[in-house]
Amino acid sequence: MDASLGVGAADDRPQEACGVYGVLAPALDVANLTYFGLYALQHRGQESAGIAVFQGEQVRLHKEMGLVSQVFNRDILARLPGDLAIGHTRYSTTGSSQACNAQPVVLMTRLGPMAMAHNGNLVNTAELSHAMGQRGMEPVSSTDSELIAMLIQEAVDGGADWPEALTRAASCCRGAYSLSIGTPAGLFALRDPHGIRPLVFGRLEDMEQDGWIISSETCGLDIVGARFHDTVAPGELIWFRPGATEPDRRRWCGAMPRLCVFEMIYFARPDSNFFAESLYSYRRRLGQVLAEESPAEADLVIGVPDSGIPAAIGFADGSGVPYAEGLVKNRYVGRTFIQPSQGMREAGIRLKLNPLPDVLSHQRIVVVDDSIVRGSTSRKIVKALREAGARQVHMRISSPPVTHPCYYGIDTDTQDQLVAAHLPLEQIRQHLGVDSLAYLSREGMLRATRQQNRPFCTACFDGNYPIPPSGEMGAGKLALEPPPMASE
Repeated sequence: MDASLGVGAADDRPQEACGVYGVLAPALDVANLTYFGLYALQHRGQESAGIAVFQGEQVRLHKEMGLVSQVFNRDILARLPGDLAIGHTRYSTTGSSQACNAQPVVLMTRLGPMAMAHNGNLVNTAELSHAMGQRGMEPVSSTDSELIAMLIQEAVDGGADWPEALTRAASCCRGAYSLSIGTPAGLFALRDPHGIRPLVFGRLEDMEQDGWIISSETCGLDIVGARFHDTVAPGELIWFRPGATEPDRRRWCGAMPRLCVFEMIYFARPDSNFFAESLYSYRRRLGQVLAEESPAEADLVIGVPDSGIPAAIGFADGSGVPYAEGLVKNRYVGRTFIQPSQGMREAGIRLKLNPLPDVLSHQRIVVVDDSIVRGSTSRKIVKALREAGARQVHMRISSPPVTHPCYYGIDTDTQDQLVAAHLPLEQIRQHLGVDSLAYLSREGMLRATRQQNRPFCTACFDGNYPIPPSGEMGAGKLALEPPPMASE
């Protein structure tokens, strides 16, 4: 088959960059809290995990390749006492899959140790790397995250206090960055001016005085019994100080907010809350709008587990076609380093999804999924459905066609690998082997958010990048002024 369609790929799902976590709770076991928080954020990255714990001026770090449950055990967590912790779970988009690129990044400064966890991706990494090299500062990893940490370290060592150092370093960075930062002076949360990647914070129910949690998503708060307090605003720096009843919040910079809409469609967990409701509700509405826009004559609606199921239920609601489970997912399959042989692949080994023939046989099926990237996974699913006896297969996608790569922390491949970037709808339909194919419109996707006055980053669907991938910013001078504040 045409290699540009990615037919031979094992999985063409876009991958999130990472999840970040932070805990300030002097009376509790912060390492254990962070472990469970990372467990809730495991969907955001399955490549490596790490926790750094502060005890006064000392910091202890443990990070390795693997899932959270593989990297940590009781003995390791017991060796991480302290009152402040930073956690990270990673999937590589910038930097290769090597242990040296695992986070948190820990550096020593004039004011003591610093640990930083980063979700996102910078677009001026080359300029920053060149600038740091000219100053004689050589990173040990190949990640943009370490460059951010080095900028902070340089500012502190140059005489800045923690808040000033964080904002000065951030003003040098272009791209997406949601940061959780631990220092001897307390816990910090910082978000880029556009707020492309999510970041929230909450209060521990039994620690009203000084128990605070930072998390990429609200599901990381729920798992440890923390009460959601607020979202870290785009361009905001928040300082959680030991013993303080309220955090110190300041807008260091402002720009037009551009939360990644793909976070809402696919990446974040359905039980996480965005705009005061669960993403399950939003994804269900996506399916309802999709049924209005692109109905199909069918007997059953099924979803591709797990992310396609809420939209499939919504499609069934909107169309009146019954919903059923037609695909079963093996939820114990994560990243595997033992690959099936070529002969097993050719025999149709199904590691992740298996159809139910007694449900699908002789039925006209609408299969709902959240996206098509290269098309290889969708093609395999359609083939399996037909082999299970489906009479017709109509595919409905609860997002617009992905036509442009993401530069802000999502692995969506280069544009020549994105099937919708170079093939018209009819050719994609033929390639997938479906009887009909329809995508949700961009207007329908945004209407379903119920946030008509809030702009989102939709660059992967329309090429409208809020931060140009190649800009005119110089080589990361710390004297750069922050962009002007956006009008509220």
